[in-house]
Amino acid sequence: MFYAHSTSNADKSDWQSLESHLTEVGRLAAQRAERFGAGLWGEAAGLLHDVGKYTVPFQRRLAGSPERVDHSTAGAHIAIEQYPQVGHLLAYLIAGHHAGLANGRDIGERTPLQNRLEADLPPLDPVWQQEIVLPGELQPPAHFQVRRDRGYFQYAFLARMLFSCLVDADFIDTEAFYSQHEKGITHVRGGGPSLEVLRDALNQRLATFKADSDVNRLRGEILTHVRAQAAQSPGRFMLTVPTGGGKTLASLAFALDHAVAHGMDRVIYVIPFTSIVEQNAAVFRDALGEHGETAVLEHHSAFDAGSQHDRHTIDKLRRDSENWDAPIVVTTAVQFFESLFAAKTSRCRKLHNIASSVVILDEAQTMPLPLLRPSVAALDELALNYRTSIVLCTATQPALAETDDPECSFAGGLRELRELAPEPERLYRQLERVRVRHIGTLDDETLRDELLATEQVLCIVNNRRHARSLFESIADRPGAYHLTTSMYAVHRRRVLAEIRHVLEAGHPCRVISTSLIEAGVDVDFPRVLRAEAGLDSIAQAAGRCNREGKRPAVESDVNIFATANDDWAPPPELKQFAQTTVEVLRHHGDDPLSLEAIDAYFRLLYWQQGPQRLDRHGLLKLVENSRLEGLPFDTLEQKFRMIENNQRAVIIPYDDQARAALRELAYAEGVGGIARKLQPYTVQVPQQGFAALERVGAIAAVEPDRFGDQFMVLVNEDLYDERVGLNWSDPTFRSGESNIW
Repeated sequence: MFYAHSTSNADKSDWQSLESHLTEVGRLAAQRAERFGAGLWGEAAGLLHDVGKYTVPFQRRLAGSPERVDHSTAGAHIAIEQYPQVGHLLAYLIAGHHAGLANGRDIGERTPLQNRLEADLPPLDPVWQQEIVLPGELQPPAHFQVRRDRGYFQYAFLARMLFSCLVDADFIDTEAFYSQHEKGITHVRGGGPSLEVLRDALNQRLATFKADSDVNRLRGEILTHVRAQAAQSPGRFMLTVPTGGGKTLASLAFALDHAVAHGMDRVIYVIPFTSIVEQNAAVFRDALGEHGETAVLEHHSAFDAGSQHDRHTIDKLRRDSENWDAPIVVTTAVQFFESLFAAKTSRCRKLHNIASSVVILDEAQTMPLPLLRPSVAALDELALNYRTSIVLCTATQPALAETDDPECSFAGGLRELRELAPEPERLYRQLERVRVRHIGTLDDETLRDELLATEQVLCIVNNRRHARSLFESIADRPGAYHLTTSMYAVHRRRVLAEIRHVLEAGHPCRVISTSLIEAGVDVDFPRVLRAEAGLDSIAQAAGRCNREGKRPAVESDVNIFATANDDWAPPPELKQFAQTTVEVLRHHGDDPLSLEAIDAYFRLLYWQQGPQRLDRHGLLKLVENSRLEGLPFDTLEQKFRMIENNQRAVIIPYDDQARAALRELAYAEGVGGIARKLQPYTVQVPQQGFAALERVGAIAAVEPDRFGDQFMVLVNEDLYDERVGLNWSDPTFRSGESNIW
């Protein structure tokens, strides 16, 4: 008898046989891969992944021997021999089902996978061939379409999808064995209400909405029209609805209707900013009534289930986050896209559950330009071969359609994009709430006068130093507020709550902010001043003006201005966005936010960037220049980073909850939950500023013997100001002084 997993019983009476483990993992992997027509591929990978355990050395290891045994590579060898045409594709995932997907063979340089495939392995006992029956020839998945311009990209994508099926199946079966035999319990995973039940719950909620105003009647029209499109075949869609048109619930209604109509499995919301993830997840839970808590899985770095659920529910949420086994998943763009290019088991495990889903990309225009082409290629592949419907949901569509007209085509983009909204141009006119115009170049003194000339005004600038300088120039005047990422998130929320209260009361309210306020923050000003930026950012800023539509558009000004001081120019990565906006304004100055202007902006922006700058690391070319046995999985994961993180987190211990979480570190066994509790109390500091703070002892590590410098806390509290946040701007500290300046 050969075994896959052992227990503490020396008589082996309750050990898991290798045959049963391989058979069950093969069955589970096939079940998952069948969602995209690759059931036999999944079965073959599952049956072969642990074949290397049919060796005497591995069985000795199960019995307690300390020797290390490679049990993954043998199955990779068999896959290559058994399936000459496609075996290498299976070899990646079988060999990497613990360590992750490695780079394949590379001319002139040895790779980890190549080393493993050429290493000496213990001989397999022939009994494996009696216990395991492999599928015959592996054909391409049913209905699989190959694009001539990126065939190897598609093979790599298929390998990651199959890897997800294998890894999840292996985890599930192993977890089931140990939970039953060692703990006497069975872990609950997945489940939850069906999409039909959720659709009915949403219908009940939507039935309570009243068409008691022009705006609400228009929202009702949009909702009805969008839902009427749900029967369309799965594919690529746009939902172009201006701010205030109710696109959040309209997109949820479409997604549920569409998924039910086509037998799809889940709805996945991809949102650019963590703050909006939390906000939208709360909206969905509320809209789904009694089913909201069990239906909506919120998956991002800042989510803390512990504050609102019991231990059993927390454990289930953690398990469901591992593979997105929930009816509705709300996550960040970073989590979603980086997973699609991942190589590690933990990041890839969820991928198969994206297949046969409706994916809503909220604020689709925020995909980073340096990774735009590979990101769009991944979306197109999901729609092309994995029965996934993609919905680009935004007021400012980013012109990603590939068409037969080279003058109006995004090369390698999304084909056959279908609009879900009724007459987007008409909606723009009917929901037009502001007047946008460029008012020229303003020096700081003139800008200060503009701020003081209006009782309630929001001014958004492009960097923290400018925001602070402007705020200090009006700090002694009534209603002056400052918002910046130099404040920790809990602090910003508190300031925003006060700003909303002051606005509603009609008191003076002059807010100086960086662009963070454009990220779905619900505030309503009669006037907004915006430093030159991308046209999509200006549209977001306009969403903070006359948000509720209570004032005429002609009395609601959004004024774009250029800064006279070169020190306040946009950062280099934003400068081209601003320059493109200026170019578009030359032709569309009378109506800068029209659909025509937005389309011109994105086409001009992409043209100026060029194909290479829309794929900074040349990832598509890298894959296409490879071959089946040389796919660069590990390189893709390393290069595909939506956020180039050159910052460090500093914890600001400014209330009882933060201080309590820090005290928990003294006796914590695991720190994941504590880290999530502390995340809203952190400020991200550039490396240079972080080093300066550390050098003068302004920050210190908590429990450094256990956690190193993972938890760095501000100990010189004089450096955090209640009005402007953490000050690290000047690295020339003098030891013993409490002021960072």
